[in-house]
Amino acid sequence: MIESGDGARLRVLSYNVHGQRDDVAALASVVRAAAPDVVIVQEGPRRFRWRHHSAALADRLGLVVVAGGLPALGNLLLANLRVRVHHTWCQRFPLTPGRHLRGAAFADCSVGALDAGGGPAGPGAARFVVAGTHLSTDPAERPGQAALFRRELAEVKLPLIAGADLNDEPAGAAWRTVAAGLVDTAVAAGRDDRLTYSCGDPRRRIDAIFVDPRIEIVDYDVVDTPQTRRASDHFPVLVDLVLPPG
Repeated sequence: MIESGDGARLRVLSYNVHGQRDDVAALASVVRAAAPDVVIVQEGPRRFRWRHHSAALADRLGLVVVAGGLPALGNLLLANLRVRVHHTWCQRFPLTPGRHLRGAAFADCSVGALDAGGGPAGPGAARFVVAGTHLSTDPAERPGQAALFRRELAEVKLPLIAGADLNDEPAGAAWRTVAAGLVDTAVAAGRDDRLTYSCGDPRRRIDAIFVDPRIEIVDYDVVDTPQTRRASDHFPVLVDLVLPPG
């Protein structure tokens, strides 16, 4: 995207890629066609040779690895070379016996030129934090994970972008916990009727991108094409944003 005079434009895609168990060529085509600056991946590589598989996925999508993988239990952040990464960290949620380990990935990033103190050096420069998570399918476990993720988000002082497969719908407790204090991009764009799961039988909106109120939402889409229906069991969520300078 091209920087504006009042901030920096950023295109963000949040996508549960279903462990790359579907049509990987279609997956790559979907992401490349969207031309995102940042991709928030759920169900990315998390096991044996996860670094290699994460790098291979990023290369297939025309991006680079920012954070995540095994340390974030399959949550993965990717970006193009326009995005500068300053710091990354991961979060792990407590293990419930018999369930999958889950977590979250975070990255402190910027677009445009910054000065020595990390502030904008000119028009179109901005700093932000991007985060991603994939909450449990277990309704007893999910609210606790949502609370831990929200607590970590609350520590972020920079403009924040959070993408997630919540395995919950907007009326649910976990969704409401994560969304607290943030803007649901679908609602802000008047497109919260767009369903994200499943591609074969769309009935639920369980995937979302939330942003700091300081971030302007330019556009929102749930990408529903013949290719996305082959690429995963979730539709990707795509947003165009303007980040505040400074």
